Amino acid sequence: MAITGDDVSLDQIVPVSRDFTLEEVSPDGELYILGSDVTVQLDTAELSLLFRLPFGSHTRMFLQEVTKACVGLDPATRDPEFQWLSRYRCTPPQEAGSPTLRDWNSAPGTWPACGTIGGGGSNFNNSRLNEKGLLVDQSSGGQDKPESLLLRQNKSKSEITDMVRSSTITVSNKAHMLSMQKFGLRDTIVKSHLIQKEEDYTYVQNFRFFVGTYNVNGQSPKECLRPWLSHGIQAPDVYCVGFQELDLSKEAFFFHDTPKEEEWFKAVSEGLHPDARYAKVKLIRLVGIMLLLYVKQEHAAHISEVEAETVGTGIMGRMGNKGGVAIRFQLHNTSICVVNSHLAAHTEEYERRNQDYKDICSRMQFCQVDPSLPPLTINKHDVILWLGDLNYRIEELDVEKVKKLIEEKAFQTLYAYDQLKIQVAAKTVFEGFTEGELTFQPTYKYDTGSDNWDTSEKCRAPAWCDRVLWKGKNIIQLSYQSHMALKTSDHKPVSSIFDIGVKVINEELYRKTLEEIVRSLDKMENANIPSVSLSKREFCFQNVKYMQLQVESFTIHNGQVPCQFEFINKPGEHSFCKQWLNANPNKGFLLPDSDIEIELELFVNKTTATKLNSGEDKIEDILVLHLEGGKDYFLSVSGNYLPSCFGSPIHTLCYMREPILDLPLETVSELTLMPVQTEDDGSRIEKPMEIPKELWMMVDYLYRNAIQQVISTLPTFHKNVFNYLMAFLQELLKNSAKNHLDEKILASIFGSLLLRNPAQHQKPEITEKKKAQEFIHQFLCHPL
Repeated sequence: MAITGDDVSLDQIVPVSRDFTLEEVSPDGELYILGSDVTVQLDTAELSLLFRLPFGSHTRMFLQEVTKACVGLDPATRDPEFQWLSRYRCTPPQEAGSPTLRDWNSAPGTWPACGTIGGGGSNFNNSRLNEKGLLVDQSSGGQDKPESLLLRQNKSKSEITDMVRSSTITVSNKAHMLSMQKFGLRDTIVKSHLIQKEEDYTYVQNFRFFVGTYNVNGQSPKECLRPWLSHGIQAPDVYCVGFQELDLSKEAFFFHDTPKEEEWFKAVSEGLHPDARYAKVKLIRLVGIMLLLYVKQEHAAHISEVEAETVGTGIMGRMGNKGGVAIRFQLHNTSICVVNSHLAAHTEEYERRNQDYKDICSRMQFCQVDPSLPPLTINKHDVILWLGDLNYRIEELDVEKVKKLIEEKAFQTLYAYDQLKIQVAAKTVFEGFTEGELTFQPTYKYDTGSDNWDTSEKCRAPAWCDRVLWKGKNIIQLSYQSHMALKTSDHKPVSSIFDIGVKVINEELYRKTLEEIVRSLDKMENANIPSVSLSKREFCFQNVKYMQLQVESFTIHNGQVPCQFEFINKPGEHSFCKQWLNANPNKGFLLPDSDIEIELELFVNKTTATKLNSGEDKIEDILVLHLEGGKDYFLSVSGNYLPSCFGSPIHTLCYMREPILDLPLETVSELTLMPVQTEDDGSRIEKPMEIPKELWMMVDYLYRNAIQQVISTLPTFHKNVFNYLMAFLQELLKNSAKNHLDEKILASIFGSLLLRNPAQHQKPEITEKKKAQEFIHQFLCHPL
C-alpha cells in the first residue's frame, strides 16, 4: 500500500504529504517543494497476532482491504476505499465527480473537502504563507481521505526520487556533479583533484544549529513551543527537530497516517524564531518517530543532495514502533546527517538498545547523486547529529536515592550510574560521538501536565532518556538543556545549540583551482597518449581436455597517463573471443605507473566440445586489447585439444571400437561429421556396436558395484544387521512354495522397516516408500 505525494509548489499548499524535499529557490524567492512517497507493507497474517485484535467484522474487512491494496500498483486494479472507516470521519466518503489528487495540477488552488480521523488536522482551502515563508492554516477542517491518498500511488517512488535528484546544481556540489557518468574519465580525474585540493578554495564559516528532541507520549500540541524552540536564543541558521511517540494509536501503525503529523508540524512552524524566515527542507516520519529540518531562507540555495530514510527496529526487529529516521544533506561543501531515534524501553533492556543503535547504523543507507556509487551510510558524513529518546536509564540506584540526588542537584554523581555513559565508555555504542555535560535534571518520567515525578503504580525512576550527541570536526556546543515549562507529555523536551564550522566555497579561488587542474591535465594529455606494455602476447594451451580449466596470465603495465582498457570484438563477430575462452577482467581502469594481471581462462564444455572433436573448430583465436584514446594490442591464442567421448555423437561412438585418443584425428573428424543413419547401410567395412562401449562400461560398472558401494558405507553394526536380515529373507524365499512369499511381498514389508527417515523427520512420501521397496527388491533378487 503506497501513499505518494505530488510535485507542487508551496503557493499551492499541499493538503497532506508524508515529507517534502527542498527543490530550489528561484531568483524571485519563490520556494518549490517536492513530495516523496512512503510505502507501508503489512502482512495480513501478522496484524491480528501483533496487536491481538478481536477478529470481528471490522478487523476482517480491514485485512481484506489490506490484502487487496498489496497486490501491486497496476493502474487497472481499483484502489481500496476503506469505506468502513467513514464512521470515524467528520465527513461522508468522497462522491463521484469530487476533485482528486489527479486534478490538482490542472486546477491549482482547488482542494477537495476533507474530514479527519479522530479530529484535529487542518483544512487548506484558506491556507497562506506566513511571514516566515511557512504554511499557516486559516481555518479548521481535516486531512486527505485514505482513498485520495492512495491515488498518489500512480506516481512511483523512482519517478519522485529522480525529480529530487534532478535539482539545480549549486556551488555546494560542483565537485560531486563531476562524478556523474556522462562526464567520463577526464572529469572523474578533475573531481578527484578538486577533492584533494578542497582546502585551497574553501574556508570554514560557522552556522548556528538548533537540535531538539521531544517524546510527546501520543499527545496533540496543547501549548506554544517557543519556550523550547526560540526563547532566549539567537535565530538559528538550521533547525533539526525530532519527535517520538507522535501517535500511539493502532491506526497510525496500520495506515502510516496520522493527523498528529500535521498538528505538530504546524506547532513547530509557529514556534520557530520570530526574527527569521525559514524554509522547510524535509519532513520524514516512521509511525511515531518524526524529524523536521528547516533552514533560514537565505541558506536554502546552498542546500543540496537531500535524502531521507527510515529503519524500523521494533516488533520482530523490523516494525516502526521503534527505530530511527534520518535526513542527510549537503550544506555548502559539508555533508551533514541528522538522526532521530527511539530505542527499546525498560531499564534492563540496555543490550537491546545497543542492538537497535547498531541496526540503525548498518541498515540506514542513502542513495547518491551518481547511481553507480554505493549508498552512503550514517558514518560517511562530515557531521553527524544524533538526537532522540534513547531510553537509557539509571541503574543500580533505587527510586528514592535517584530523587534525593536530583533534589541535591548532584547530577554528576547520578551521571556515573547512567547506562548510556557506561555503554559509551565500554565502546559498545556511539563510538567517536560526544555528549555535552548534563547540567539539567532527568527528563523522564513526569506526571502529565506537571513537574511531579511519576506517581503511577509503576513509579518509574527518573532518567535522562532524551539525549543529543554529535560527531565531526569544527563543532562547538553552546548549550544543552531541558525545558521544564512544557508539560504536555511525561517527558520534557531537550535542546542543544551548536556552532558548526561548514566548508564554504570561495568562487574566485575555486575557479583558479579548477583552471590549474584543467591546465595541468591538458598538458599531461598533450604530452602523452595512453600506452601500456604487455608481459606476454602469445599464449599456447597444451593438451586441453574436456571440462578441465587451463589458465594463462599476463600483466599490463601502464605508462604515465591514466587509461581505460577493454577487449573488443573483431569485425563481424559478436564476442571478443571464442566460446571456450574468457579474459578476466575483460576491461578496467589503470592509474599511472600501475599494473594489472589478466587471466585467460580456457574451458571446454558440452557446448563447444563437439566442434573441437570434429575439427570444425580449433584452439586458435586472436584477442584485441583496446586502449581508450590509444592504440590496439593483438594477442595470439593457440593450443591443441584432446578429443573425448564427451561431446561426440552417439552414432559416432558406436563406430569407435578403440579409445578415441588412440584414433587418428582424421578418423575422429570423419566419424564425427558422419550423418546419422536409421540403420547400417553396409557401406562401412566394420559393423558398428549396438551401443557405445563407453556407455556400456559405465552402466556395467554401476550395475556390479553401485549396490555394494552403498552398503559398504554403512556403519559396521548396521551393515551386519542388514546382511543378516537379507540372508534370512533369502532363506524364506527358498521355501516360497510352502510359505507363499515372494520378493515383492517381502520388499513391501521390509522396505519401510529397514529404510526410514531419522526420528523427528516428516513421514516419507509414496515415491520414497517405492524407492525403498525397489532397493530391498534388488538384494532379494541378486544376493551379495
